[in-house]
Amino acid sequence: MPKPNESPRFSLAEDDAVAWLRRLGDASVDLVITDPPYESLEKHRAVGTTTRLKHSKASSNDWFRIFPNARFGELFEELYRVLRNDRHFYLFCDHETAFIAKPVGEAAGFRFWKPLIWDKVAIGMGYHYRARYEMILFFEKGKRKLDDLGIPDILQAKRILRGYPTEKPVELSEILVGQSTRPGELVLDPFMGSGSVGAAAVGAGRDFVGCDIAHEAVEVTRRRLLEQGAVHDSGLIVRDADGRADQLSLGVTERAPEGPP
Repeated sequence: MPKPNESPRFSLAEDDAVAWLRRLGDASVDLVITDPPYESLEKHRAVGTTTRLKHSKASSNDWFRIFPNARFGELFEELYRVLRNDRHFYLFCDHETAFIAKPVGEAAGFRFWKPLIWDKVAIGMGYHYRARYEMILFFEKGKRKLDDLGIPDILQAKRILRGYPTEKPVELSEILVGQSTRPGELVLDPFMGSGSVGAAAVGAGRDFVGCDIAHEAVEVTRRRLLEQGAVHDSGLIVRDADGRADQLSLGVTERAPEGPP
């Protein structure tokens, strides 16, 4: 945990999410927020009811690899293992994936509280009642009180247009980070994409560890967090419940350059 007035730290990995999680220590992180490329997105793309994943200025990829529903079991087991007791886990998903993910999460040991609704403000594509919302499944390991019990279960934030594929607004993750962590704690996203969860975490004085299978996602996130003043720390260490350390990053400590080159 950083000392007061220290810059938040971050560590990134380019890997399969589950393979990466298996290298982390038990009870080593304080919050999980993530948005897997869930299976039903492929169906929406195929029938033309989403533009979220088209070629964009932020990404040279027209599509990315789907994380199949069949792997949710191993994913949730690893997330439960690496999360400390009395902590929270938020999963972004659509209405179809929610029915699949909820029982799998409960089988892994999580308590399911409820779905939060992300109101995107602007209407999206579709045929039957065009989409304006996405779900955020709220799970808990142990028991932890939210920071502000007055926040409603409908969170409003404008969707990102013409950004990185499936990019989430930072202000949305800022709410979750503020509700479920304290300064200096460690936030994890194993499907980090453009790093919006990381941006919310370091902006609030939390450390961040993230992973994505796409090289471009790692580079976009790294630049983004450095520009926010966070430090890429090759010595960022998380410890499991027995105090054993597991190094998460490779490379050197890195800060954003000061001033023009």
